[in-house]
Amino acid sequence: MTKMLNSQAEGAGSRPPLVTRHLLLRFVSIVGASTSFYLLLSVVPLYAEVGGGGHGDAAGLTTGTLMLATVGGELATPRLVARFGYRLTLVAGLFLLGAPAFALAASGNAVWIAAVCVLRGLGFAFTVVAGGALTASLIPAERRGEGLALVGIVTGIPSLVALPLGVWLVDHVGYGPVFAAGAVAALAAIVSVPGLPDREAGSPDREAGSPGRDAGLRGRDPDSPDREAGRPDREADPERPIGVTAGFRTPALARPALVFAATALAAGILVTFLPLAVPSASAGVVATALFAQTAAATAARWVAGRHGDRHGPAALLLPGLAVAAGGMLLTALTHSPVAVVLGTALFGVGFGITQNATLTLMYARVPASGYGTVSALWNFAFDAGMGVGAVGFGILAGRTGYPWAFALTAVLMLTALAPAWRDRRTEGARA
Repeated sequence: MTKMLNSQAEGAGSRPPLVTRHLLLRFVSIVGASTSFYLLLSVVPLYAEVGGGGHGDAAGLTTGTLMLATVGGELATPRLVARFGYRLTLVAGLFLLGAPAFALAASGNAVWIAAVCVLRGLGFAFTVVAGGALTASLIPAERRGEGLALVGIVTGIPSLVALPLGVWLVDHVGYGPVFAAGAVAALAAIVSVPGLPDREAGSPDREAGSPGRDAGLRGRDPDSPDREAGRPDREADPERPIGVTAGFRTPALARPALVFAATALAAGILVTFLPLAVPSASAGVVATALFAQTAAATAARWVAGRHGDRHGPAALLLPGLAVAAGGMLLTALTHSPVAVVLGTALFGVGFGITQNATLTLMYARVPASGYGTVSALWNFAFDAGMGVGAVGFGILAGRTGYPWAFALTAVLMLTALAPAWRDRRTEGARA
């Protein structure tokens, strides 16, 4: 696949190679972190539920704690990257994601498990934010969309395999070996980090060919993150790192993040509640539907990336959001296996499109010194959207039932058409 991708670039003449030695090394840490995270994602709540006597509160506590720690860690990571660099932050993340997993077998107490989840959530946050910013610096600007789509595939394969594998292994070998496997997956990936390039600790990136240098927004557009809030007359400084707070206040970054959060909200609902919403006699339908959603999202990310590199990603926000909402509306027909599978697959297409388009847009709108902030904002939108969606949907479904709750979710998603439309008009005005 590496030769195929790079030969396509050589045939295109001016397009630089996509897959390099550094990107391949980065794939090692991506696979290690994803495998560790997803292998234990369903296993730890199951372990907590068994230890808690079968009460769902313990399971919910572990997942909630993990996601809360992840969101908090994502907001703090850009400062750590600015001070210590990519590599040290990434090593710390892999260590915190892996090493505490060994301690899970020591006790089934819910508080103990939650404490381990806090450490692992922080570790996962460090790996996705620092690693995401590093990955962006390794992808040529001309092929950013395609490169991020490829990274999405590398990330998605471990989730497809490790998530069901963890539960299967528990039934066959027990919890202890699965916890150890999750720990080793992250810790073993640390050996790949020293071979990666780094930013100089305490100073912004200035890497040759960095995608941020080609974005023509900085210092000219009032939406640009290089214009500090309340100081529109200040000259943009491409060397100045962009803070997370400034990122939230920057419309050029906030609009794509809001659009993506709307689709992530629905993704969290599907993963959590589809097994409960579909009649128990249709367990095979749920497995098929969830696989179709993940596979469709992975394929859509790749197609969206290649299209975005050639025609620009901004035009993909509106159709991606509309397709995702349509899929969620179709999924509301929970008693029809065909509707559920087609609806989740359709949602996956829209979700994959918005994943790639929003992240590509956000990276293009900052200098290289802002990659950490973009990674934090995008991952915050992902994890916070999933968490809020799951909690809110549970309350809503208790009052309306699952079909109506799915339909109302689709309507709620459409409210993100406003920032998507505004972003498209703003992008068109710039062009």
